[in-house]
Amino acid sequence: MAPKPNARLSSQAMAFVLAGGRGSRLKELTDRRAKPAVYFGGKTRIIDFALSNALNSGIRKMAIATQYKAHSLIRHMQRGWGFLRAERNEYLDILPASQRMDETNWYRGTADAVAQNIDIIDSYGVNYVVVLAGDHIYKMDYEIMLQQHVDSGADVTIGCLTVPRMEATAFGVMDVDKSMRITRFLEKPKDPPSIPGDPDHALASMGIYIFDWAFLRDLLIRDMADTNSQHDFGMDLIPAIVKGGKAMAHKFSDSCVKSGLETEPYWRDVGTIDAFWQANIDLTDFVPKLDLYDNAWPIWTYAEIVPPAKFIHDEDGRRGSAVSSLVSGDCIVSGSEVRNSLLFTGVRTHSFSSLEYSVVLPYVTVHRNASLKNCVIDRGVVIPDGLVVGADPEEDAKWFRRSEGGIVLITQDMLNARAAKLG
Repeated sequence: MAPKPNARLSSQAMAFVLAGGRGSRLKELTDRRAKPAVYFGGKTRIIDFALSNALNSGIRKMAIATQYKAHSLIRHMQRGWGFLRAERNEYLDILPASQRMDETNWYRGTADAVAQNIDIIDSYGVNYVVVLAGDHIYKMDYEIMLQQHVDSGADVTIGCLTVPRMEATAFGVMDVDKSMRITRFLEKPKDPPSIPGDPDHALASMGIYIFDWAFLRDLLIRDMADTNSQHDFGMDLIPAIVKGGKAMAHKFSDSCVKSGLETEPYWRDVGTIDAFWQANIDLTDFVPKLDLYDNAWPIWTYAEIVPPAKFIHDEDGRRGSAVSSLVSGDCIVSGSEVRNSLLFTGVRTHSFSSLEYSVVLPYVTVHRNASLKNCVIDRGVVIPDGLVVGADPEEDAKWFRRSEGGIVLITQDMLNARAAKLG
């Protein structure tokens, strides 16, 4: 299919979102849901950021490959993303690992997840495929990256973060020449190469790849036949293109979306309890590094029909209040104090309780006299009367998961085990 010279490139592209990973470093938060389905920011889920970037960039064809405990993610897609209309040439396909190629293999790697769905991508009639990870928080205009891809004549264009050089040891790192052509791709190097002209910084892969579909299609077919391949973009396909083709780096700073309030490019991997807690709590800052109030680049999600938040009781020691906090719809803060915290939909806090620096997922109930500090509380948890968390690290670690950074994750299973032991 020939490119259309007068059309936006995004209208000739599809987004293929890799959303099958568990995210095991989030511990019990991903016991019942995949990492992309984990809640974030008061009312959204992590995957909403990649999908919203695609939609806001003008991409109206999307596919989401799921694998690990996908029900929560699939239900969110059905409820929150069902507005794309086939009669307008808009599509959102959910592609669970379903042994489509044979009866033994699920998705064997990131490239295999795309390869097993070649026939579906063919049916879209697109010229470009934008491969995205479904588990990062950022705002980016993919049209700008698509334009660079086409202008440079690249076989693959890779989205890259500019990071302090020695912090890049945790990433896949690009060694580039002055034209931003990638000369080497290094996985978690001990001595990362710097950017030409910028010795203090390195280019780290964001896991965002743009290909011409015809090129990628042939590459995937060859890779599927290679018994020595791990069928993974980062491990197999990208190094092969760097070696034998033309791979270009695209700086995130060139296409990140910033409102007037955001001063620097914002990208977060919220893959640990500490990082997840920090990114959510950062939203309570007076001027947060990520602006969720930017109507020019909305983060689309499933918007539940719920009543407004309510604050009740107004007497000393029993005043419903929230300071430097995000409080979602259907929350009732009853005679309790909420500070520097983020309450998702449907949270109930009862008299004489207090929450500080806490991330409280939907439909949690906090009973009277509870005191919670530096917590992440999973969906639907019922906090018992008088529970104190965040005051005694040893006591917290006895019953709950306490992270390296001192953040306490509370689930209902943990509370049930504690109640059974205490009788």
